[in-house]
Amino acid sequence: MIRIFNHYLHRRTLIQVFLDLGLIFVAVFVILIGLAGSLAVQLMPLAASHGLSLAGCLFVINSASGLYQQTHSRSLTQSCARALFALLVSLPVAYGIVHLIPTPVHQTQILSLAAMAAVAAVLVHRVYSAHRSINSRSKSKILIFGAGAAAQEVGETLRAADPHAEIVGYFPGPNESQFEVPRQHLIDSKNPLTETALSLGVDEIVVALSERRGGSMPLRQLLDCKIYGVRVVDIATYFEKTLAQININHVNAGWLIFGDGFNQGAFRTAVKRVFDLFFAVLIFLLVWPLMIITALAIVLESKGPVFYLQERVGLNGAVFNVIKFRSMRTDAECDGRPRFASKNDDRVTRIGKLIRKVRIDELPQLINVLRGEMSLVGPRPERPYFVSDLTSKVPYYAVRHSVKPGVTGWAQVRYEYGSTLQDSIEKLQYDLYYVKNHTLFLDLLIMLETVAVVLTGKGAR
Repeated sequence: MIRIFNHYLHRRTLIQVFLDLGLIFVAVFVILIGLAGSLAVQLMPLAASHGLSLAGCLFVINSASGLYQQTHSRSLTQSCARALFALLVSLPVAYGIVHLIPTPVHQTQILSLAAMAAVAAVLVHRVYSAHRSINSRSKSKILIFGAGAAAQEVGETLRAADPHAEIVGYFPGPNESQFEVPRQHLIDSKNPLTETALSLGVDEIVVALSERRGGSMPLRQLLDCKIYGVRVVDIATYFEKTLAQININHVNAGWLIFGDGFNQGAFRTAVKRVFDLFFAVLIFLLVWPLMIITALAIVLESKGPVFYLQERVGLNGAVFNVIKFRSMRTDAECDGRPRFASKNDDRVTRIGKLIRKVRIDELPQLINVLRGEMSLVGPRPERPYFVSDLTSKVPYYAVRHSVKPGVTGWAQVRYEYGSTLQDSIEKLQYDLYYVKNHTLFLDLLIMLETVAVVLTGKGAR
C-alpha cells in the first residue's frame, strides 16, 4: 500500500492507472506524429495535448465506472458491464477530442478511429487483468504477530479484502495462551521473531496481540525486523491501511491523539468551501432539467409537497433542515416515531423508489451546500434522535460532527445502506477514516466512486 495525500492506495491500482494512461498517451502520440510526416517536430506539443486530454478523460470515466476498484468480489459479467458503459462514454469522447482540438493533419478520421481503438483495447485489457489469476510470487507476504481473537480478525479481513496478500502464518505472543487461529497455521515461536520473519521472506508484520502487558511485546525484535526492511504495523494502522477505516474495537484515544491526521485548519476549510461552491453550481447547471422532471412526477403521483425538510445534525452538533425530494407518503411517520428506511419499505412511493435508487432524491441538498450547511463530501447527517442514541452507545461517534456533513461520503461508497446498530458502527469506522484523512484528493476520489454507486444502484433503499 502507498500513501498519497493521506489516503492509502494499493500499489497494483496505481500501476493499473499509470499503465492505462501511458498506453493511451503513447498510442495517440505515435499515431499523430506518424501521420504528420515532415511536420512531426512541430506537432509534438499538439500530440502531447491530444494524448494527455484523452488519457485524463479515460481516467475519470474508468474511475467513475468502478474499474479501478478491487474486483475479487465482482463477477466477470459485472466487470464487462462496467467496461461496456465506460466504452460507450469513452468512444464519443475520443472522437470529440480529435476533432475539437485543431490539428494540421488531414487524416483526422484515421486518427479518431485509432484513438477509439486504443480506448477499446485499454478497456478490454482492464477486464482481463482484473480477473486473471494472481501469481503467488507477486503477492505480499504477511506475518501476523498474535494468535488470539484479534489475530483471527486480521487474518479474516485480510483474506477478504486483499487477494494480493499471502498470510504466511501466525506467530504467537509470549503471553498468549488462548489460540483462536487454526493450529496448522501457527508458527513455532521457539525461534526469535526476527529470525522467523527473515527466513520466511516476510514483507510485513501485523502486530495483533490479544495481550500486551507484562513484556509481551518484543520491541527489540520488532525494531530489528524494521531495520532489516520488514514493515511493522499495529492492528489499528493495519485496518486504516487495508480497509480504509478506523476500527473502533482496536483503537484508543492515544492513537487518535498522537498519530497524524485530523488536520482541519483554515486553509483546508477555505479550499473545501471553494471546491463545494464550484462543483455544486456545476452539478446544478447539469441536472436542473432532471430536477424539474422529478418535481412534476412527484406532484402527479401523490398529493403533498415536492420537497421534504427534515432536521439533521451538522457541524459541531448544529441542527439544520436537510432538503430532499419527497420519496415517501406524507403519513410515513404519522405515529411520530423516527425510524430508518428499510429494504422494500412500503412507505416509499413508486416515484420514490426510482429516485432513491439512482439518488435523485438527494439533489436538492445542493441548496444546503450553497448555504454552507453541508459539503459535497463528508459524513452523512443523521437525525437528532438517532445521533443522541448512537452517541451514547458507540465510542467516538461525536467525532464525525467535527466536519461538515456531506451529500455523499466515504461510508456511502464503501458500505451499503444499513439500519441496525452494527451497520451504524461499520459506517462510523469509514466516517472516522474520512475525518482523520480528508483531503481534496480524497474528496475527488469519493465523488468519482459515487458515480459508480449511482450507476449500479448499490445500497439504495
